[in-house]
Amino acid sequence: MKRTIIISLLLMLTLTSAFAANFAPTVMTITAPEQVFYDFDGTTVDIPITITGVGGSFMLSVFTKDKADAIIDIRNGFLGWHYVNKIDTCVYFSGMTMFDTGKNTIQWNGKDNDGNLTASGEYTYYIYGYDSIHQKTVVNRNSNALTQANRGLFVTHETDGTPKSNPVMYMSELSKFTIGNDPEDATLIETTLIADWGHHLELDPNDHNYFYFWVPNRDALIERVGKYQWVPNGEAVLQTEWGNSDGYCSFTISGMASIANYSMADLGLLGDYVILATHDNTSIEPTNALAYISIDDGELEKEVDMSDWFYSSADAEAGGQASGGPTQVVQRGKYMILSRFNACYRLMVDPLAEDEENFAVWGNGNGDYVGDHNFEEDSGKPWVCNDYNVAPYAYVTDADANLFSSFGSYDMGAVSFGLVAPDGTGIGYMAFAGETAMVKRGTMYVDYNSSFDGIYTDNNSTGSESELLGLWFIGHDSFKGIISNNPVAVEESAPAAFAVAQNSPNPFNPTTTINFSIAQAGDVSIDVYNVAGQKIDTIAHAYMDIGNHSVRWNASEFSAGVYFYTVKSGDYTKTMKMTLLK
Repeated sequence: MKRTIIISLLLMLTLTSAFAANFAPTVMTITAPEQVFYDFDGTTVDIPITITGVGGSFMLSVFTKDKADAIIDIRNGFLGWHYVNKIDTCVYFSGMTMFDTGKNTIQWNGKDNDGNLTASGEYTYYIYGYDSIHQKTVVNRNSNALTQANRGLFVTHETDGTPKSNPVMYMSELSKFTIGNDPEDATLIETTLIADWGHHLELDPNDHNYFYFWVPNRDALIERVGKYQWVPNGEAVLQTEWGNSDGYCSFTISGMASIANYSMADLGLLGDYVILATHDNTSIEPTNALAYISIDDGELEKEVDMSDWFYSSADAEAGGQASGGPTQVVQRGKYMILSRFNACYRLMVDPLAEDEENFAVWGNGNGDYVGDHNFEEDSGKPWVCNDYNVAPYAYVTDADANLFSSFGSYDMGAVSFGLVAPDGTGIGYMAFAGETAMVKRGTMYVDYNSSFDGIYTDNNSTGSESELLGLWFIGHDSFKGIISNNPVAVEESAPAAFAVAQNSPNPFNPTTTINFSIAQAGDVSIDVYNVAGQKIDTIAHAYMDIGNHSVRWNASEFSAGVYFYTVKSGDYTKTMKMTLLK
């Protein structure tokens, strides 16, 4: 009997341990030449790419380079759907090609998407990839990070700019959790509480113990943004010395007839401002605006009328509602991508541009087949973007570090998201493995060279009630390089010497990135050794071109401890120490 009890206890402990595994994704990494030489003679150029981690679907796109100053206020496409201003533009994008991990080749024949040979010169090329082979991996089964209109907020850096080893996810209902913990443990979600109804938080850039929150007075039609102290699992404390009225920045927007009770605003943070994006979707008046609020004192400093971008008088005269927005803010570097759930219009802006004419960078609207149901000439609806009775239902929007943006796309069949290029060009609809025709709430990117980089999404389309909840992961990466007919430029870009950087993050669990440079093309090997000097893994063994390279090591199969990695290229070798935590 005692023996039976002991065996049962051991079995229970084993099962508990198995189910309590932390989230440790296999990330995707794309490595390709920083510069590719091409004569622009109509022949095909081969671009070698190495994929580590996971394979999937990959796309090549080619853009003008250093031509932005000559591209001013241009509209083209059906119904003028594509607007570009002071930004390099896409001349070519391929279809998606399936690649497995290892060495692969992607090709370009030097022609644009109209079949014309592009002029000689320098171009920027991108490779965008995502895992379309494997099923999603659960990140946190207890979160409500994505709804039709609400997105989460990933915090990836400390206030001093230091990258976090684990990103932290904040949700609109004022809860947060650290990515990488046990996906099944609901106790790891921390909350705070605000008595007022509101949405969309942004953290204070100087102290992450404080946050800004949209808390409108709907009855009085007053927009309000408050600053609060986060109290773990308690009631947040309003900072009454901030703002212009009872601890709030309070103001009205001309023409506002209603503040709806769900997701009609979003917050962004840029420079010295908290920026509120808001509109009234119950009125046909042009009530679409960005409000700039000082981080320091909570004073409203200016408003920018967005009605020319998110409103059409023709639509209003026809009795329809305004095209809607902006109520979603995606922030990447100095840019913000503005959109609204279920609307076809997306606009990237430079909110801190010194000149008004440089404010709008690109717009993607009616006439584009990606994210729009009015691109057909006989649609009869040249401006009604947010017709709730017609697909696609474009939900949460986000962008990766290279400004590829995507949005969940519902009622378009077995697709997961619509993909838009860094200049607003609609690329197409993409599908995760095993996708169905059910609801897709959206996509969000973690993309800062961490062990958790990838796409974070919902799992509503699985069809299984037990798997609907929570936040889920898909591998993703994108790469940026140059295609040039100038061999001198390639030589000048080569590193002066062989160099190997310290892996990052370090310590790590379970993946880390190793960056290195080689001065001569040739075979490169990267091996891992334990403290006894025994080789326990080979990360890479491949021919590589001159330039900078990056590889990731997934140590999920190895125990915690100190390891050494050796990078060898020709006659050069360097060994460095790294620490694996578990």
